[in-house]
Amino acid sequence: MVRRVGLWLLWIGFIVYSLFLAPPIQADIMRLRLWLAGNWTFPNPVVVAIFSLIGMWILIDSCVLFADGKMQSIPVWPFITASLGTGVIGLIPYLALRQSNSTFSGSKDAWLRFFDSNRTGWLISISTLFFIGYGLAAGDWQGFACLWHTSRFVHVMSLALCVFCLLFPTVLRDDMARRGLESDRLFWAVALVPLFGPLVYLCTRPSIPESEST
Repeated sequence: MVRRVGLWLLWIGFIVYSLFLAPPIQADIMRLRLWLAGNWTFPNPVVVAIFSLIGMWILIDSCVLFADGKMQSIPVWPFITASLGTGVIGLIPYLALRQSNSTFSGSKDAWLRFFDSNRTGWLISISTLFFIGYGLAAGDWQGFACLWHTSRFVHVMSLALCVFCLLFPTVLRDDMARRGLESDRLFWAVALVPLFGPLVYLCTRPSIPESEST
């Protein structure tokens, strides 16, 4: 109950902050008008990297949520699909509505096998490191600081990246239990290291065992 209340409060708070407390959206509208008028400028690599890392986080969450969703009374795919356009706003409702479940029964289809594979974890990890390196090496951090204070899109997107880091531990323990990993030390090692902890976990976790459907 505490987890659910906390997630709903986080969801409402993020929406309220994005709509009413984040930097004004007028600057974003002006940039869009300049772009439509042909005054094109290449986005700051830091912004590109953050935008890409949001996509990486959706893939990271997919690697645990599709298996989780099979055992839930509500399907997970509408929320994952919504997160592609809205980020954490589309994902949090599923995390709040789901029941804690550490079991898995039945067989895995091709979709589940893909997201359950360590190879997928490695692919996500390599892509993530590429985007981080790109942002660090080529990014204009002074320009990003200016955008943080003037662009609602950049401001909210950057906060969403932090929220994704906070959300992963809420489903981590159930995913570990489905794989026979009962270790508090491992849980906290993954949960307390933002982004890199989940990436290492995806690359090294054992596969979920299949069983006959009941």
